[in-house]
Amino acid sequence: MAARLTGRPVSGERAGPGGLAEVSLADGPVVVVKRGDGPGAVRAEVAGLRWLAAARAVPVPEVLGHDERWLVTELIRTGPPDPGAAARFGRALAALHAAGAPAFGAAPPGGPRDAWIGLAPMRDEPGDDWPHWYAEHRVLPYLREAVDRGILRPGEAAVIERVCERLPELAGPAEPPARLHGDLWSGNVLWGADGRVRLIDPAAHGGHRETDLAMLRLFGCPCLDRILAGYQEAAPLAEGWAGRIGLHQLFPLLVHAVLFGRSYAEQALATSRNFADM
Repeated sequence: MAARLTGRPVSGERAGPGGLAEVSLADGPVVVVKRGDGPGAVRAEVAGLRWLAAARAVPVPEVLGHDERWLVTELIRTGPPDPGAAARFGRALAALHAAGAPAFGAAPPGGPRDAWIGLAPMRDEPGDDWPHWYAEHRVLPYLREAVDRGILRPGEAAVIERVCERLPELAGPAEPPARLHGDLWSGNVLWGADGRVRLIDPAAHGGHRETDLAMLRLFGCPCLDRILAGYQEAAPLAEGWAGRIGLHQLFPLLVHAVLFGRSYAEQALATSRNFADM
């Protein structure tokens, strides 16, 4: 597969988790070969990586070859998290966001509107107003699916619907669309052995910059305080941003509820109750 997609002979291969493989090319480099898990997933990932790279802010692995099913990228040699690298990453992430997007929900150039966040489908439908766009195209579709699957009861869903109704008053000052990674949990942050952070596996789209930061907080990220300090130094966040983190976590929590079950639904409910009657 790597030979066909890169045009270079292969000298060895080592299987990894989740359909990944590390493949040695005959002329020396080791590359990563990844299988796409859904229709259009590879095309969406390639478009996302190239869109993020075009910002010249946070580096991403170079795309070396792909088709509709398989993706080949450079291998990033990793090392331990480092406070200095974290601060630099925070500043670079601010620059990535500042590169902007045509609209909230805008797909990367050449990317499909029917994209993915991890193993879950994600529709990139453009909108001009973040609170309404976020409710209609991120939170509510997965809330409905969670109810349809019996993961959430209708009465529980009403709490989250109430938060969606109140988003215009809860969302803070209006901001322009940012260029988001879109699935910025700690597993998609690679601490390079060279002291530079790379981003992998994007669900890239135009969105609110606080969303990426909320994802970093949701599942924990090493040196997060240093990342945030670097970000604030480069591009201070609007007052009250820390109190809005839960709003931005509703979408990934509901995605995880549909994929992995009730415990994430309970987290989404607990988060929503903090906002429903503020």
